[in-house]
Amino acid sequence: MDNTASSSSTHLTEVETPLIDSYVNGAVDYKGREVLRSKSGFWRSAYFIISVEVAERFAYYGVSSNLITYLTGSLGLSTATAAENVNAWTGTASLLPLVGAFIADAFLGRYLTIIFASLLYILALGLLALSTLLPYDCENVVGASSCSSHVQVTMFFVSLYLVAFAQGGHKPCVQAFGADQFDANDPAECRAKSSFFNWWYFGLCAGPTVGIFVLTYIQDNLSWGLGFGIPCIVMGLALLIFLLGTMTYRFAEKVEDKSAFVRIGQVFVEAARNLRSTRSDMFVEKDAYGVLPRQPSQQFRFLNKALLSNESGPVCSVNEVEEAKAGLRLAPIWASCLAYATVFSQTSTLFTKQGATMDRLIGSSFEIPAATLQSFIGLSIITLIPIYDTILVPLARTITKKPSGITMLQRIGTGIFISIILMVVSALVETKRLKTAREYGLLDDPVATVPIKIWWLLPQYVLAGASEVFTVVGMQEFFYDQVPSELRSVGLALYLSAMGIGNFLSSFLISIVEKTTGGNGEDGWISDNINRGHVDYFYYLLAGISAVAFVMYVYAAKCYVYNQGRGF
Repeated sequence: MDNTASSSSTHLTEVETPLIDSYVNGAVDYKGREVLRSKSGFWRSAYFIISVEVAERFAYYGVSSNLITYLTGSLGLSTATAAENVNAWTGTASLLPLVGAFIADAFLGRYLTIIFASLLYILALGLLALSTLLPYDCENVVGASSCSSHVQVTMFFVSLYLVAFAQGGHKPCVQAFGADQFDANDPAECRAKSSFFNWWYFGLCAGPTVGIFVLTYIQDNLSWGLGFGIPCIVMGLALLIFLLGTMTYRFAEKVEDKSAFVRIGQVFVEAARNLRSTRSDMFVEKDAYGVLPRQPSQQFRFLNKALLSNESGPVCSVNEVEEAKAGLRLAPIWASCLAYATVFSQTSTLFTKQGATMDRLIGSSFEIPAATLQSFIGLSIITLIPIYDTILVPLARTITKKPSGITMLQRIGTGIFISIILMVVSALVETKRLKTAREYGLLDDPVATVPIKIWWLLPQYVLAGASEVFTVVGMQEFFYDQVPSELRSVGLALYLSAMGIGNFLSSFLISIVEKTTGGNGEDGWISDNINRGHVDYFYYLLAGISAVAFVMYVYAAKCYVYNQGRGF
């Protein structure tokens, strides 16, 4: 990506002029034939792929954004239990892309994985809508952990986790497949690939924004079955759109004989087996003339032990060792992003519970659903990404002389810092809400509307969107760019897994906080009666954790060595 086009004009002319009808190196069409640059890939294919991701995000957030309301309402779960269930499901959904990436890279390829995942998505959403139509009886069960209709509860959660499995196959493959439509060896397409990640995220935030506005209103005021059924129809249309672009797609990846996980795991096993060996006769790949085309790098030298030959010859190749090193380099960055993911998981759980207690009237009679404010995350992203791409990047480029303006790691770090501010602001707003509830004598009335407008929550949603523009988009580009080309589905799955682990950490923290701050008849920080709880204290705790993680991140980022020589 940092191969700038700032060489001589003669050089650019030599590179770009013949590309009108040249073949794209390393890419084929859906029939396995070489593809012409002028008739394949680039934005003409990316538009199809971005469109299908917009629809998928519409469907996913149509289910997830208001899920805590369904669990605490129709299914009768307590606030803490519902939040833990939402975080567990969201975490699982974010980890499953590792499975989807494994299937794509080892067996099916990205294209077929997307198709099968979309079919599973449609089935799961259809069953989810059907489960809401089954009879249940929660109206007379106060504080129950489950409904009397076990069939409905079982079918709902089975369908919900099928949605998680479906998006696990969909998510890493669609984005990697979209990025594959841009040739990194062509200066124009290389620059466009950087913009692709920005506009990709613009598109996938537009889908949730519309979905949250429309579907949460339908779910709260009309029917949960219709609210879950519409995403099913949208996903069916999305699959048709994706198939329409088939003849324009570039297929760059090949299915490996050994999966990435097997290859990388084998390197660590062989390195551990030979760790105490003092031999220096490492296997190094040679071409037919005896020339050494590639030597193992000196970073993480202990992994070079995997190149020692055994009785039957070398087990691992230099390329496989370098793959393992690339993954190991990512580990500190991945780990230091977990706190950010933990913070972000609050936007669909505790933020929504706060909003449900506040004055949500617009005018004299129209009441917006509490989950609607999640759409402002998308709106802020939709607003900020064009500003970032058209104003901030060119401005930063004039200062840093880097094509992307700032490095990927600088971008991620900026978002993490914003997330600390986000938690502090959220805590201050919650303190204000609790003070208002106390002033009006509403502390013991959990269903009463606290006379404070829900718009007080708007700054924290906007800050959440701003942090996403930097951290999440930066993570997507970083984990795609810093792995070998054969592992790019896995790279994007690693980014998603960080978000998933963050959700599990959020569930774990909520569980610990609930047990340690409550008991003996006292309300804890996170209580079913949120007016008697102290969610603001929990937010301050997350701000402190994020601050510590930010310091760790800065250290890890400064020590990181880019694959292509780019520094922090």
